[in-house]
Amino acid sequence: MNVPIRSMTGFARVQKSTEHGDIVVSLKSVNHRGLDLHFHLGPELDALENAMRAVIKRAVLRGHIDVRCSALRSANGSSGLNLPLLRSYLAAFRKAASEEGIANAQPDLNRILLLPGMFGAAAEGEPDASSESLILAAVEEAAEKLNQFRAREGAELVTFIREQNAAIRENAAEMAQIRSKAAPAFHKRLVEKLQELLGSSGMDPQRLAQEAALLADRGDIGEEISRLQIHSRQLDEILNAGGEVGKRLDFLLQELNRETNTILSKTSGIGDLGLRITELALASKASIEKIREQALNLE
Repeated sequence: MNVPIRSMTGFARVQKSTEHGDIVVSLKSVNHRGLDLHFHLGPELDALENAMRAVIKRAVLRGHIDVRCSALRSANGSSGLNLPLLRSYLAAFRKAASEEGIANAQPDLNRILLLPGMFGAAAEGEPDASSESLILAAVEEAAEKLNQFRAREGAELVTFIREQNAAIRENAAEMAQIRSKAAPAFHKRLVEKLQELLGSSGMDPQRLAQEAALLADRGDIGEEISRLQIHSRQLDEILNAGGEVGKRLDFLLQELNRETNTILSKTSGIGDLGLRITELALASKASIEKIREQALNLE
């Protein structure tokens, strides 16, 4: 496969400790028709949104992506404890306990120390050029990790889609075999229809010939089976090419579904062979729907 096929669902998190402080970037992506970036940044990072957007757009083609980024400056003191934040939290805790009349309430220090930003101080101003380059490098690394995650998910989806497509090809091959055996049944049905038409008084011979040709075409599923097999091969070719396949698969699945519907409409009234073709066509429709459900997740 030349280009990886990626799922649109994924998650990546990058944390970097620098001389300026800690940088944390997380990216979470889900399905979307296009590329939809949603940023959740502190005021100090607002100025970097466009630069972050450009980094992510170079790496990701489709998906709704939540982008979260924080940059914490090292706090003064050897412990790095963010004392203003700690004291603010404790004050809020005691105030809430007092107002609600909760006696003997004590905060859990171990849990408090796990709160984001407790070991660092939020940057008060916009990052300088050095910090900006470090932040964008972290975003780029997160996007790369997100793509790695999405590629693993995509490979699993492709394996499943190939299995379902193989089932469609097998069903089409069996339908082709049954069609050759069912020729007498198709012929019998055609004769019966023609006899009905001949029983109609005053039918023009030319009109009768047209109706006979139309009935013959409506009664044969050879062309539909052939197109079903062609579309199935095209589906494999799309997967082999890789890259952005979701939209192309969606169109092809519509064509596959159309052929199976036509086959179902043509195979009534020819006995057990017709019932078997119906079973195979319904099984193919089920496989097409399974592929559609998973293709919606592909970039």
